[in-house]
Amino acid sequence: MTKRMPKELYERELKALQAQLVDMQAWVEHTGARLVVIFEGRDAAGKGSTIKRVTEYLNPRVTRIVALPTPSARDKTRWYFQRYVSHLPAAGEIVLMDRSWYNRAGVERVMGYCTNEEYHRFLHQAPTFERMLVEDGIILLKYWFSVSDVVQEERFRSRLNDPMRRWKLSPNDVMSITKWEDYSRAKDTMFVHTDIAEAPWFEVESDDKRRSRINMIAHLLTKVPWGPVEHIEVVIPPRPASSGYERPPRQWTNSVPDVAQRMIDQARAEAEG
Repeated sequence: MTKRMPKELYERELKALQAQLVDMQAWVEHTGARLVVIFEGRDAAGKGSTIKRVTEYLNPRVTRIVALPTPSARDKTRWYFQRYVSHLPAAGEIVLMDRSWYNRAGVERVMGYCTNEEYHRFLHQAPTFERMLVEDGIILLKYWFSVSDVVQEERFRSRLNDPMRRWKLSPNDVMSITKWEDYSRAKDTMFVHTDIAEAPWFEVESDDKRRSRINMIAHLLTKVPWGPVEHIEVVIPPRPASSGYERPPRQWTNSVPDVAQRMIDQARAEAEG
């Protein structure tokens, strides 16, 4: 198993990379660039937690996460890529896809949610679709998060016993254990057909989540041709003198109870008692 990255080093480097992400976002907004980053991989491979670190300090008006639900009955009658097109970025926007059109090459293929005809049509159309995106000027980056079978099972069991994260564990996720080799074959076939020069796949080893986040973000920053942007200086004006305004009495409004103060009082009482 990969040795875990020391926490202090991880936190220091993560903050430095997140500062660069803020600068990169400013460049995207300033230049009108369009960036799509696809996060794919096995269940419990750390995609969601990496996305959280990427977006932590970014402007949600510029950078948004797309995580589409199960397709509706109507969606299933449309061209497969159609429901993804409306989520692509406009000028000056970044879209992070927590799973993407590659659902068809992974879970839909393995679980039998699509027909053989639909699957093979996807493998044929996906490279063409992505070449069109890149040709139109979109920066398209695709990351595959790899996790070992042992670590994946450990994370599943951890989620099962954690009421705060149990929602992350679905029946389909658990099937990842019994269908490990099926998912492996599906991923290998997907790479053969869709690892194209215009939009290659980049693998992220993620048995150690700290390493994977650092490695993925650092790589992302090297694949976008961003540069420093001159910021508009913001001047905070002096507060003008009062013109006689008086706030209405607080009892006239509904206030949130000060639960924090009760906790402070209780903690102080316990410490003194």
